Amino acid sequence: MKRLNPLPLITLAALLTGCGGDMSDLEQFIDETKSKHHGKVDPLPEFPPYETFEYVTLDLRDPFRPQTDLNSSPVSQEEYSGPRPEGNRRREVLESFPVDSLKMVGLLQQKTQTWGLVRDPEGTIHRVQPGNYAGQNHGKIVMVNETKIDIVELVPDGLSGWVNREAQLAMAED
Repeated sequence: MKRLNPLPLITLAALLTGCGGDMSDLEQFIDETKSKHHGKVDPLPEFPPYETFEYVTLDLRDPFRPQTDLNSSPVSQEEYSGPRPEGNRRREVLESFPVDSLKMVGLLQQKTQTWGLVRDPEGTIHRVQPGNYAGQNHGKIVMVNETKIDIVELVPDGLSGWVNREAQLAMAED
């Protein structure tokens, strides 16, 4: 029969004896801490009772109906006296690009004539002056100076008419 080595058993007994030491200082610290700190929770605040609200819509417009009567006949072009695009005009090259994709890159002056230089999204440089058109919304160039090109676009107003909208091409910082 094999005899067991007593060394591991003695080591285990010594370690277990060391764990059972005096813990009175720890117990004293816990008692002091418990006596110092007395937690207090404030009571919940009282909330006013919920008041119901009745939404009366007798004199208000129904938000789910359009603001205009879509069943009424649209204004014919003969009756409409506001601005409208020129129907028989030949479209220019810069009218195939949105205004916000065009960049002013320079100014060209010769005697009394001034042209703005505009780069399209494809990288081509175009020479423009007041009276030319640019942008997809019938934009007419009205002024060219050293820092910007002013354009007046003609956009639909949603009611069979058109309104003018100002836009600018500022000198590019490239």
